[in-house]
Amino acid sequence: MRAIERLRERLGPSLRPRPIAELFALGNLGFLAVDVYLAHSYNAFAHPAEWVPVLFSALSPVWLVAVWLLARRGLARESRVPGIALGAASIVVGVAGMVLHLESAFFVERTLHSLVYAAPFVGPLAYAGLGLLIVLNRLVDEDDPSWGRWIVMLALGGFVGNFVLALADHAQSGFFDWREWIAVVSAGFAVSFLALVVVRPADALLRRITFWLMLVQMVVGLAGFFLHVLADVRGPMDTLWENLIYGAPPFAPLLFADMAILALIGLWSLGRTPIDADA
Repeated sequence: MRAIERLRERLGPSLRPRPIAELFALGNLGFLAVDVYLAHSYNAFAHPAEWVPVLFSALSPVWLVAVWLLARRGLARESRVPGIALGAASIVVGVAGMVLHLESAFFVERTLHSLVYAAPFVGPLAYAGLGLLIVLNRLVDEDDPSWGRWIVMLALGGFVGNFVLALADHAQSGFFDWREWIAVVSAGFAVSFLALVVVRPADALLRRITFWLMLVQMVVGLAGFFLHVLADVRGPMDTLWENLIYGAPPFAPLLFADMAILALIGLWSLGRTPIDADA
């Protein structure tokens, strides 16, 4: 926490959590185009609807930048509606993707096996989370203590997704490598501490511990990315591209670092705004 404050002091008082959160949303929406394209290449985009998130991710950053330009020209009130519309569209894409992923197997068989081996149903909810973040930035002022609390809650939801994805994906290989348990345990700790921060946002010691835990999550994510890429480079397929598509998903572990960054933004906000201890 102190490290974040020192960085803020060096960069100047103009550095605020909300613009950083907006950049976070922009970067993630754009990067999802690459991630989803790689994931849907697994079945060569067998269903036309699989192109929707790719196209949405390619176009939504342009939309968001246009919203920013409107706000910078003194049209903040006018830019609010298209901003909320973008967030709502992202939520729809995420929820629809989750339903379609579940329909790929789980709704047919309704078994734990089908849930594990179906398309990752929580994956599309990344769009829903980003949509909620964009809407939040236009409905709640960042100086309101509840803003930071909502950001932490969104990060909490992301880590719940990380836990489910790590458990389901690694279960497909029966946790052949003991290191596959690290992501599951790590996500479990993140969920626990972020949930405590949501309940007790005024606890400075708890926020400080969670800050360091989020740094650990970033290390876990980067280490997982390295291990996944290494496994793909050594994969059994003829080309690296085939190994990336059919092997360990290279970008999946980066969700740990990604959600940790979002949580740090929320912790930063909670540390700079007065919080009622009874809140």
